[in-house]
Amino acid sequence: MKRKGILIVVSGFSGAGKGTLMKKLMEEYDNYALSISMTTRNPRPGEEDGREYFFVTREQFEEKIGQDGLIEYAGYCGNYYGTPRAYVEQQLEAGKDVILEIEIQGALKIKEKFPTALLLFVMPPSAKELRRRLAGRGTETQEVIAQRMHRAIEEAQGIEKYDYIVINDQLEECVRELHALIGAAHNTPSRNEEFINNMREELKTI
Repeated sequence: MKRKGILIVVSGFSGAGKGTLMKKLMEEYDNYALSISMTTRNPRPGEEDGREYFFVTREQFEEKIGQDGLIEYAGYCGNYYGTPRAYVEQQLEAGKDVILEIEIQGALKIKEKFPTALLLFVMPPSAKELRRRLAGRGTETQEVIAQRMHRAIEEAQGIEKYDYIVINDQLEECVRELHALIGAAHNTPSRNEEFINNMREELKTI
């Protein structure tokens, strides 16, 4: 039986270590693909079309919206950003588990369109550790850190809507747990309806 990929939506507080976790997961295992966003902003030096982003014009982006060619999209600083449906579906059909890192509102919209999407929320072991990590970046003012902590209070209200929480304490252990969770998710009945229905029909003929 050919295994179809799962769409994995990853959210979490700023400073929880989502980016580091995803990077390590991709390094350790070869069955994952990171979703590539589409944007109307201009490429920055060193960026390539189809690697960091799919770069398109505003007209092309709006055409995609009209064709329902995006899983989700949003405007930010005068530009559009969105997730191309075709790229994600191609990767899923090829058996790749596609990872999409996005905030809560976008995650819930995706769950509506892809009911079998796996929603994971990455958390630090404590609020104190979250503040320590934000401060440890050395790139943000105390005001920005306070804003991110306040945002975390708001985001914490929606955690129950996710399938699993992932506590990012020890990186290596967290990556193994995350990979195991995704592996187990492949075996849920809702993600194997075709196999189950075929089995039911086959049982009638024997």
